[in-house]
Amino acid sequence: MSWQTIVLNLLIYGFLAYSIVIISFYIFIGIYSVGETIKYMHKNSFVDYRLLAVSPEAPAFSVIAPAYNEGVTIIENVRSLLSIYYNELELIIVNDGSKDDTLHKLIEAYDLEKCALFVNVRIPVKPVRGVYKSRNPVFHKLIVVDKENGGKADALNAGLNMAAHELVVCIDVDCVLEQDALLKMAKPFLENPQINMIAVGGVVRVANSCKIENGRLVKVVLPESWIARFQVLEYMRAFLLGRMAWSRLNGLLLISGAFGAFKRQIAIACGGYSTKTVGEDMELVVRMRRFMEEKKEPYKVAYIPDPLCWTEVPTDMKILGRQRNRWTRGTIETLWRHKRLFFNRRYGLLGMLSYPYWFFFEFLAPLLEGFGFILIIIFALSGLINWIFFLSMLFFILSFEFLYSAFAILMEGLTYNQYPGGRDTVRLLFTAFIEPFVYHPLVVWFAVRGNIDLWRRQSGWGEMTRKGFQSTPKMF
Repeated sequence: MSWQTIVLNLLIYGFLAYSIVIISFYIFIGIYSVGETIKYMHKNSFVDYRLLAVSPEAPAFSVIAPAYNEGVTIIENVRSLLSIYYNELELIIVNDGSKDDTLHKLIEAYDLEKCALFVNVRIPVKPVRGVYKSRNPVFHKLIVVDKENGGKADALNAGLNMAAHELVVCIDVDCVLEQDALLKMAKPFLENPQINMIAVGGVVRVANSCKIENGRLVKVVLPESWIARFQVLEYMRAFLLGRMAWSRLNGLLLISGAFGAFKRQIAIACGGYSTKTVGEDMELVVRMRRFMEEKKEPYKVAYIPDPLCWTEVPTDMKILGRQRNRWTRGTIETLWRHKRLFFNRRYGLLGMLSYPYWFFFEFLAPLLEGFGFILIIIFALSGLINWIFFLSMLFFILSFEFLYSAFAILMEGLTYNQYPGGRDTVRLLFTAFIEPFVYHPLVVWFAVRGNIDLWRRQSGWGEMTRKGFQSTPKMF
């Protein structure tokens, strides 16, 4: 047996073993998420959120929304956030040194004036230029902080310093929330008083092509853009299956920066959001969990599957590439910062399962897949491939990818059914069929590029231009 054959066999069976392990994890996650979803929906069917809305026991929230050069949509976005159905609420918009007319539009639309408010600066941030409140009592919940540009993490930290309430919700300013979003986010913090609920994540759904009126979602529509439709599938798999399973295990490492709630004092005790990573949302969750593990206090990070937050996803391949590049760099930076967790029994499930999973299957997977593409080309040109074995394995993996996406579509239809009707289901299934050939290789490439850019010490978010929602102003 030649050395080429030995190397080829080692690579083939190594990739085969890796594939079996990752497929086994996905099967476990898919099945395990079902029980948690059923349990959540059953318990939720007995909850009257109207009682929570008027209850004196309902927790107060501070909603923090950073804004940078959002002049085109800022008024509509703030109107959407002000329409949230919740009593004890303050809305903090942090203008992070915008170079356009974001601040001017806010001042004009909401009759803002600069005021002197005491700010307990527990987390260092870029200088604050002014704090604004409205002269109109209708907008008494609104606070606008104007500061020098320091990036999203710095803007969120400025909001944490300003927040008056113990629970904070961090949200992207261009997201659209369901009116009962905070009512449902409050429930996990009240359910288990014996366990310290340090953070709760909410599902994020794709708003492209949906109808928006006065900052409210009035009609859910499956995106017309193929790129956006691929992301609908991604979000279904990630939120409806993946995060439900990890929430049940209490092993969540990530709460989406688009919509998540935190205990303010614990976030501040951990130092707030890190400005030295582009993955500040994941890094804060890992740091908060590590903080609680080291204090040896019982805690939980939960996730709720209700479709509460809708966001516009990239439909331009260049913008999508920048986003996935940033996600990859943020993941690697977080894993590197907290490498002490790796198979460390002191940190329980966090160190023995959650961290290794992210290392092997979120960080390494695209690198191994990209390396596999290159090897296939080399071995094909060298005539070393057993084509029957190779094509059988390829068929098996592609079939599994399709079936996993189909399972996510089924779970969506049986639970929240945001895309009712056979036509949308067929379109989603067809999207799932072509995704491995069209979209998935691009996502792998973006992740590989993220690794390369991090190695070259390239940082920053890159320009994230949005087209804006399809908004229909309400006529009075």
